Amino acid sequence: MEAVRLRKVSKRYGRREILTDVDLQVSSGELLALVGANGSGKSTALKLMVGLSRPSAGTVERDAQVVSYVPEILASHDRMSAAAYLQHLGRIRGLGNARERALGLLERLAFTGGTDTPMRKLSKGNSQKVALAQALLVIPHLLVLDEPWSGLDAATHSTLRELLVEAAHEGAAVAFTEHSAETVRTTATRVCELSHGRLTTTRREQLIMEVSLLAGAEIDWAQQPDVLEVRRHATGVTLMLPSGRHDAALLTALNHGWSVAGVRQVNGE
Repeated sequence: MEAVRLRKVSKRYGRREILTDVDLQVSSGELLALVGANGSGKSTALKLMVGLSRPSAGTVERDAQVVSYVPEILASHDRMSAAAYLQHLGRIRGLGNARERALGLLERLAFTGGTDTPMRKLSKGNSQKVALAQALLVIPHLLVLDEPWSGLDAATHSTLRELLVEAAHEGAAVAFTEHSAETVRTTATRVCELSHGRLTTTRREQLIMEVSLLAGAEIDWAQQPDVLEVRRHATGVTLMLPSGRHDAALLTALNHGWSVAGVRQVNGE
């Protein structure tokens, strides 16, 4: 199901055209990386997706009922603490366990600023963690993130990737911008490129994880989520899975007594 679609969208600020005739959609369960140089229109496209900006021409069709957005910089000039801020947002969204959910996300993101510290006193990295936590308090139908890895410590990079993959597995349509080719390669299931406001490339090829497993308890691998192909051999199987969506299969294998013989990335179409 498409969560949002941009149809022939253009955006102008005065005489300056930021986006020109952009056709772009994001569907439930996918992780779309929007790449391009600074000034190519990526942030503008994200704001159009979530409704923070309106197109000068074309239409934006948004079917997602719950939308979460992580800006590049979170305005944190607030006397509220991180915990109070997140608890407040959680209650607005109808969470009965808002504080528990908020603190759990902050712990997972290795938040170190002190949950009772006023947000205006947090470092950029910890402010970013609060921004991520507020977007994930409730798994949205559409999750849009502008440079979400910016300012995060290296240890938290993989945690953020895991959280985005989990959100997609729960049905969220995820769109993000990122400059790191490695992060895009290991996270995105689809990549679109903007250049001077135009969508120049839609790269649907996806890096595939080739997972070799030694047999354990009987499993119908062909029926497991995200398994693209099963290659059986004398000692077990080799599974082909989308990069970023192979963790569940590995966990299933280990829980059923299978052994992991090898994992490697291969180019997929």
